[in-house]
Amino acid sequence: MASHSQKDIPTSCSPGNMGFNNCHNSSIMWFFKDRGFDDKSIHVMLKKCKRLEGVQRERACENWDYLKSIGIQERKLPSIVVKFPKILTLHLDEKLIPMVQCLATLGTKPREVASAITKFPHILSHSVEEKLCPLLAFFQALEVPEKQLGKMLLLNPRIISYSIESKLSQIVDFLAILGLSKEGMIGKVLVKNPFIMGYSVDKRLRPTLEFLKSIGLSELDLQKVAVNFPEVLCRDVNKILRPNYTYLKGCGFEGGQIVALVTGYPPILIKSISNSLEPRIKFLVEVMGRRIEEVVDYPYFFRHGLRKRLELRQKILKQKSIHCSLSQMLECNQKKFLLKFGLIEQYA
Repeated sequence: MASHSQKDIPTSCSPGNMGFNNCHNSSIMWFFKDRGFDDKSIHVMLKKCKRLEGVQRERACENWDYLKSIGIQERKLPSIVVKFPKILTLHLDEKLIPMVQCLATLGTKPREVASAITKFPHILSHSVEEKLCPLLAFFQALEVPEKQLGKMLLLNPRIISYSIESKLSQIVDFLAILGLSKEGMIGKVLVKNPFIMGYSVDKRLRPTLEFLKSIGLSELDLQKVAVNFPEVLCRDVNKILRPNYTYLKGCGFEGGQIVALVTGYPPILIKSISNSLEPRIKFLVEVMGRRIEEVVDYPYFFRHGLRKRLELRQKILKQKSIHCSLSQMLECNQKKFLLKFGLIEQYA
């Protein structure tokens, strides 16, 4: 390895510089400089993790190499270390390897564990026995299948940092109050959208639920939203749901029609107005020449891609002077669509 001159030492290593009283462990300084970290990043990491000052270069190198060996790309390692510098101080055999091995048993794809660590490197600081095992038992009690359990945890690894008592149990209680008491239902919601566990019941989930009630959704409707589209419950009422509701009213839909749209396709309340709702309604009325009320009978109209599905099929139907309902036009794949209207030979 090439030798370094004194001037190459980060300025943060200078006595009294950047608020430090004496020169930091030069061994770890060389480790960072060899890997391209700038002085500002080094300063931030040392401030964030005091243990770095005492860590030996050998341990840092060992941990860095181990992270590469499990499939984390070297170009992503600097951002991981800046985000969680403590990762270089953890004991390889006591912390890193046991957690990685345990996570590997939950994964089904080779790169899932590396991806989870890249997203949330803090996962490696938690104890397998004290944190991961109780967490797995908690989800198993909710009848989450083992395969889904791994998928859920690796998709949202931040879950491991949540307290079972003060965080996860609150989410489960909220879903139970919603009426999802049938065996396994709560587990299915958590598997479908693991990110719901990161939201506050009082600040986000309950206000959203109350808003949906206020516009006319019944208890059964709310249960269907939670089971099929739990992401709707996670959105902010004032920033997303209410503006979408107001937009639909402005388009001419009445209260009962909006309820039909929301119960038929709940994401209509969280879709972008300018990028999704407005272009589709404009296409429906101005290009297709249909009444706006037609989407009340087929709310899934808003799910279909504008160019890949709506424009293409409208063009075919117009060329052939074929008139049909929105559901007949859209509720099938391309082959069945062509077969239905006797067009398979022309467009196959």
